[in-house]
Amino acid sequence: MSSKRKSTDRPVLTSPWVIDTRELGRRPGSSRHVRRKAAANYALGLEGVIAVPIGAEVDLDVLLESVVEGVLVSGTASGPLAGECSRCLDPVTDEIEVQITELFAYPDSATDETTDEDEVSRLVDDLIDLEPVVRDAVVLALPHVPLCAEDCAGLCSECGGKWADLGPKHRHETIDPRWAALQERFQQGDG
Repeated sequence: MSSKRKSTDRPVLTSPWVIDTRELGRRPGSSRHVRRKAAANYALGLEGVIAVPIGAEVDLDVLLESVVEGVLVSGTASGPLAGECSRCLDPVTDEIEVQITELFAYPDSATDETTDEDEVSRLVDDLIDLEPVVRDAVVLALPHVPLCAEDCAGLCSECGGKWADLGPKHRHETIDPRWAALQERFQQGDG
C-alpha cells in the first residue's frame, strides 16, 4: 500500500489526523498553528521490532502555511515507542519525536505538471491527512537495531540464557567432534 494518498481518496474529517484547511484560505503567507493528539490506527514503524503501538497517542504540533502551490505543513510529531531488544529480546520502551515538513499541493497547481501523482501529497477537498506523513517520518527515524542498553551482551548461543543474568564465568563444555564417538562410548559404559 502506498504511503501517499491517491487524489481520489477523500480523508475522513472526523479523524484527528485530518486537518481542514478552509480557515487558512489560499492566500500565500497566511498561517495557522495546530496542536492535537491522534491515536495510531496501526503500528507506526516496524511492528514486532519497534514501533509506535496501535492506539498510542501521538502529539501533533504543526504550522500550516499557505503557499502558492498548496499548504506547507511543518512541525513535530511525538509519541511512545515499544518493541524488543534485538540482542536479548527484552522489552524496549522509549519516546520518539520526528520533524515533519510536507507540501500538500492544491489540485490543478503547478505541481501537477512538474511531479508524478505519488511524488507530492495532495489536498483533497481542502483536507490534509497527516497520518501517512508521520508514519513515513517515524519509520525513517527508528533505530535499525533497537537495544535495551548500548552494552547489552545479548543471549548465550548455546543455552539461550541472557548474558547479563548468566555472568562472565558462564561456560559450556565443548568437545572436539573427533572425540565425540569416544565420549559416547564411555557414557554408555557408565549406565
